[in-house]
Amino acid sequence: QVQVVESGGGLVQPGGSLTLSCTVSGSEYRLYNWAWYRQAPGKQRDLVAIIPRNGPENYADSVKDRFTISQNDTKNMVFLQMNSLTSEDTAVYYCHVIELGHSYWGPGTQVTVSS
Repeated sequence: QVQVVESGGGLVQPGGSLTLSCTVSGSEYRLYNWAWYRQAPGKQRDLVAIIPRNGPENYADSVKDRFTISQNDTKNMVFLQMNSLTSEDTAVYYCHVIELGHSYWGPGTQVTVSS
């Protein structure tokens, strides 16, 4: 059973930085397409960044040049480095993993940007 868990959320001041982590367990293949999504209160869940198994990273325009998605060497973790945060970045952040046609979501981690 594949499990996805996010961590690293919290309260940060405007202009600050935060790094989210996502860990996948229970898969023997590690052939993942990774993505981070976020959902603000009353809004739809939007794609933030994606790192395909074969291909370059891609970002939503709203986070380009501020956020960086990366993965570890053993490819069971992905990170989202977030810089220059604003109140518009406040949301629940979700890790999404696709492996061999199966889709998995984590429970989400709250990021609140406020002074």
